[in-house]
Amino acid sequence: MSRPTTIGELRRSGYVVRAVKEEVRLNLIRKLESDEQLFPGIIGYEKTVVPAIVNSLLARHDLLLLGLRGQAKSRIVRQLPSLLDEYIPVVRGCEINDNPYKPVCKRCVDLVAEQGDDVEIEWIHRGARLSEKLATPDVTIADLIGDIDPIKAATQRLHYAHEGAIHYGIIPRTNRGIFAINELPDLQPRIQVGLFNIMEEKDIQIRGFNVRIPLDVMIVFTANPEDYTNRGNLITPLKDRIDSQVLTHYPRTIDDAIKITQQEAWVQRDGRNIVIPQYFREIVEQVAFEARKSEFVDQKSGVSARLTISAMENLISNAERRAIMLKDPCVVPRICDLPMALPGMTGKIELVFEGEQEGSVKVSKALLGKAVREVFKKYFPDPLQRRPKERAETRIDESEFSKIVGWFESGNKVEVDDDMPVEAYLRELDRVKGLREITRKYLKLPETSKYELASAMEFVLDALHQNSKIAKEETEHVTSYKDMVGSIFTARGKPFEEET
Repeated sequence: MSRPTTIGELRRSGYVVRAVKEEVRLNLIRKLESDEQLFPGIIGYEKTVVPAIVNSLLARHDLLLLGLRGQAKSRIVRQLPSLLDEYIPVVRGCEINDNPYKPVCKRCVDLVAEQGDDVEIEWIHRGARLSEKLATPDVTIADLIGDIDPIKAATQRLHYAHEGAIHYGIIPRTNRGIFAINELPDLQPRIQVGLFNIMEEKDIQIRGFNVRIPLDVMIVFTANPEDYTNRGNLITPLKDRIDSQVLTHYPRTIDDAIKITQQEAWVQRDGRNIVIPQYFREIVEQVAFEARKSEFVDQKSGVSARLTISAMENLISNAERRAIMLKDPCVVPRICDLPMALPGMTGKIELVFEGEQEGSVKVSKALLGKAVREVFKKYFPDPLQRRPKERAETRIDESEFSKIVGWFESGNKVEVDDDMPVEAYLRELDRVKGLREITRKYLKLPETSKYELASAMEFVLDALHQNSKIAKEETEHVTSYKDMVGSIFTARGKPFEEET
């Protein structure tokens, strides 16, 4: 279908130009009526953030997405253009996407006055109608709104007060579109003041000259909470001019967190058979949940979803490295691979003073240990729950793990490393009496999968360590499980939280 190419043809076609916020509102209503997904890939916000955004857009509001890092704020912003019309007409060659029926810039006003309905138009796609600017301390008013271009004034022999001498900034160039500023508090207060007119009167003024250009633009901001960002603040008058403030949040359930990591993490490696047991996915996500309530982690900075994504990718990479070295067709992570996830964690958590004293690696290992302990409780009985016999003088621990713990108390130990062939790995773990049986009893594992069985057996041993039933020592790539009593006085092999 051919589109009109001049203003006259556009008029005869009956095309109606709508304000950008009205355009978003009508397209949003259409999507709601047809039950279309509004923000694909945004997980866990269906009952919280998305309804708040929808309400703001229906009210034709500018909005602020406020939340800690890694809460999909930028992703939401980049999906807003899907609510715009696929194409809209603008005056051909216009720097600020002028409405063909009501141009506002000097060039287009003069052009329409001279040529009338013969002025050519062009159609721009909705993907070109979103502009983003990362707020940094060096951003200027000229960057955002514009300035007088002395070279243009000189070459065209124009007075500096002439509109033709204006070099437009990014906001007027986004006229009839959506403009987003990320990390708004980082913008200097004097620059935030420059946004007042745009937010309220919807016009811009360049260099104090008596030239005001009305804009049709929807503005969206993203920001971290003020109490986190030390580089600046969101000034109150600007906050007052932002119509709606929508609070984002981290995933509230492990299931939502797993879906996010599955969607974002790159785990498919060169056609190899990748098997990630469900409890492993839960352990990785539980790390973030534990970090978000840890006394050693700065809760004002947040713990991004990128932590679990990077940790999962590192975990799979170590299992892949082992498979490549051993020419193994199957890639299955092991508990002894978890330390290899630390590089994806240590740079993504900010520590308070007490955490800094312990060190990021030690804190991250403790978070991994707590995650193993919490996930273990979902599948197995609590190792700390005792079922004593009736007679107190013969009280004996009859928990289901007593056979395993008793094996280690007899002086035995198990040594595994992340480079062991699966047969040797399974054979070493099978030495522990009762370990295979209890693992199969509580975890639904494929009968023929030695890979998953061996990983699950180590999961049980590590959880017993995290519950202070057996000791654990890590030396380079070798992990040793042994009797707790032998290590109790030196604190070697004890969980981090007990040492501290």
